[in-house]
Amino acid sequence: MFKDSWILVEIVSEKRNRGFYDPNHELNLLGHAWNLWNEDKALQLVDALMEKSIVKSEVLRCIQIGLLCVQEHPEDRPSISLVLLMLDSEQLPLPQPKQPGFYTSRFLNENTSSSISWNMDTGNELTISMLQAR
Repeated sequence: MFKDSWILVEIVSEKRNRGFYDPNHELNLLGHAWNLWNEDKALQLVDALMEKSIVKSEVLRCIQIGLLCVQEHPEDRPSISLVLLMLDSEQLPLPQPKQPGFYTSRFLNENTSSSISWNMDTGNELTISMLQAR
């Protein structure tokens, strides 16, 4: 599972992965979530206006499941049926997520003194195999 599976992180943070910007680093939302998870600060993803109305254990579980869905190696990612089971059962223990396979870094380019632009570099790879019958 990978396509749009970061939606759990987007829902919790109320931010979009695409276009996410934090002046403190050059990571997209998933990279930011991964760093906060590793620093035991994942609840910092939650919008400040929602902090009083959340169940922290449920939010942390959603973040963890979201990070499990975007792990670098597809064989490490849970199937959609397992994700649904994880979301439905709080008693089901979850493995620790591994590094996400999709991340974006931004580098600032100053072409002229009056114009500033951001370059987006992605860490994606794609392999296409064409099968032909004999």
